[in-house]
Amino acid sequence: LSTFSIDVDTASYAVVRSSLMAGQLPHPGAVRVEEMLNYFPYSYPVPEGDAPFRPTISVVPSPWNEGTELVHIGIQGTLPAVEDRPPLNLVFLIDTSGSMQDANKLPLLKQSFRLMLSELRPEDEVSIVTYAGSAGQVLEPTKAAERSTILAALDRLEAGGSTAGQAGLQQAYAVADGMASDGEVTRVILATDGDFNVGLSNPDALKDFIAKKRDSGAYLSVLGFGRGNLDDATMQALAQNGNGTAAYIDTLNEARKVLVDNLTGALFPIANDVKIQVEFNPGQVAEYRLIGYETRALRRQDFNNDKVDAGDIGAGHTVTAIYEITPVGSDAVQTGSLRYAGDEAVSVSDELGFFKLRYKKPGEDDSLLIEQPILPGMGQASEDVRFSTAIAGFGQLLAGSEHLGGWGYPEAIDLANTAKGDDAYGYRAEAVNLMRLASSLSR
Repeated sequence: LSTFSIDVDTASYAVVRSSLMAGQLPHPGAVRVEEMLNYFPYSYPVPEGDAPFRPTISVVPSPWNEGTELVHIGIQGTLPAVEDRPPLNLVFLIDTSGSMQDANKLPLLKQSFRLMLSELRPEDEVSIVTYAGSAGQVLEPTKAAERSTILAALDRLEAGGSTAGQAGLQQAYAVADGMASDGEVTRVILATDGDFNVGLSNPDALKDFIAKKRDSGAYLSVLGFGRGNLDDATMQALAQNGNGTAAYIDTLNEARKVLVDNLTGALFPIANDVKIQVEFNPGQVAEYRLIGYETRALRRQDFNNDKVDAGDIGAGHTVTAIYEITPVGSDAVQTGSLRYAGDEAVSVSDELGFFKLRYKKPGEDDSLLIEQPILPGMGQASEDVRFSTAIAGFGQLLAGSEHLGGWGYPEAIDLANTAKGDDAYGYRAEAVNLMRLASSLSR
């Protein structure tokens, strides 16, 4: 059994890109393959009927290990019409400490939120809380229609002082509680360079605080700015514990992607506590490994336990996960035979495995289940499957994976180039250029 929480954070890809553009390979610990996979839009088949998800599973040969196969899982979330979106309450929790004064921090943050405001509907509400030395509310809840009032409050923000992260979070959640109403979506958006040096700075204590607050129904999204004090691991942990997502914004183009192009998915949840469990058939599969999702692993018994928190998926989001499997009898098997693997444990079925996805509708406590068998040769090697496979290989190369044999950057580049497809925003072309840059830096 393989059990994990799915998520759509994208911060790692932007951190990787920022490192490469600065002329250095990223630290392997900053590379989370699942966040690189889920950075890109994919055209998986859309859900039918009332189901919020539709899984598409493909089994294709692995490009890096002869004799192994990839089980590619693509999940497409439904996208409700704009007029069907619930009212939105946003609390911008903005770090205005001294470390935020660089051009790629508070000034870029202001420009980014300007872009976002144009996407809100007139009835949506915005409040601004800042923290630096002490926390304070600089904008009472204000309708998005009052754009000039909100922009004036943003423009007045200046960086200075130390970072009172605990006080800021406490006040932001208090404001969010006051804005919340039935049928509305309330979200705190923490924008910071990741430096929490006053108050509750212990990462575990921060995570516990956020985890307790998520029960109030307020989601937390984390936006990282700048590379100076950015604590990527803390950002990711806060977002995971706060039922939200983490993104890293290093350019205005990235701000447009996160806060304009993907705004609906980033802010409007369609499912909570989304978990995947795959049971592999030992009669057909000798070995398996999940590529990425190391920080999102769950225990076997967590899958059916509705009290265990997991990832939350927004409207229209796609989620991608890839397993590498070694069929029974393949020359690629790396593990030896087991002494106590009796014949009674081996299924005679020709299924490779069985896929299960469990989720809750927002606001509900009981989960629902989607399931289907995984069959040899199912699906197809579409452009989306091939491109995401190239990105999975790219991420493993950056992380120093030992599972790729002699497969390297040239092969990743060739595979990605054949699968760019309709690259409307140029994200895939940019990825190929980053692969080329990483190839040069690695030499």
